[in-house]
Amino acid sequence: MLLLASASPARRRLLEQAGVPHRVQVSGVDEEGIHEPDPLQLVQKLAFAKAQAVAGGLTSEAAWPPLGVLGCDSLLVVQQEVWSKPRDMAEAVARWRRMAGGWGDLHTGHALVQRPTPAVTTPPLLAVVTTRVHFAALSAAAIESYVATGEPLACAGGFALEGRGGLVVERLEGCYSNVIGLSLPLLRRWLDPGVLVQTGG
Repeated sequence: MLLLASASPARRRLLEQAGVPHRVQVSGVDEEGIHEPDPLQLVQKLAFAKAQAVAGGLTSEAAWPPLGVLGCDSLLVVQQEVWSKPRDMAEAVARWRRMAGGWGDLHTGHALVQRPTPAVTTPPLLAVVTTRVHFAALSAAAIESYVATGEPLACAGGFALEGRGGLVVERLEGCYSNVIGLSLPLLRRWLDPGVLVQTGG
């Protein structure tokens, strides 16, 4: 069992589809209170803050999930600007006018906190995975139609690859699931694949 410190339904669906047993506990971390100019360090700090907040609330050994507590956070960098979720439809449209036909880097920070033991202090596993995304060259009408669906407002970078956003992405360089919210290949490397298969069955 893995404890996912995230409110993201997309991350939960990824774990469900991969057969990774898990439950969800939202961290409650104030993301606006964490500042860092470097986007890679920012997503790593946010991911670790979420995992640490949830792990800190596990007051007994029995409460700890065997696979640990996983925190994640994603953001998009376009033309050296860092973008998380758009604040409103107008901002989403403005961003897409800049994104259309170009490239962006989708960074996802991952932090896995393991159960502490009296004898050994296990450091958290930390990693940032980056996927390059090439966006379709869209007309102004197509951009407004996509934003009007409301999907971009709920997603880092203003698109959901697993939803309608799959129609407006031309190409990826790197990990597919990372763009959706967490890198399954990274999780496989962190956790024993044999354990995942057994617990998932």
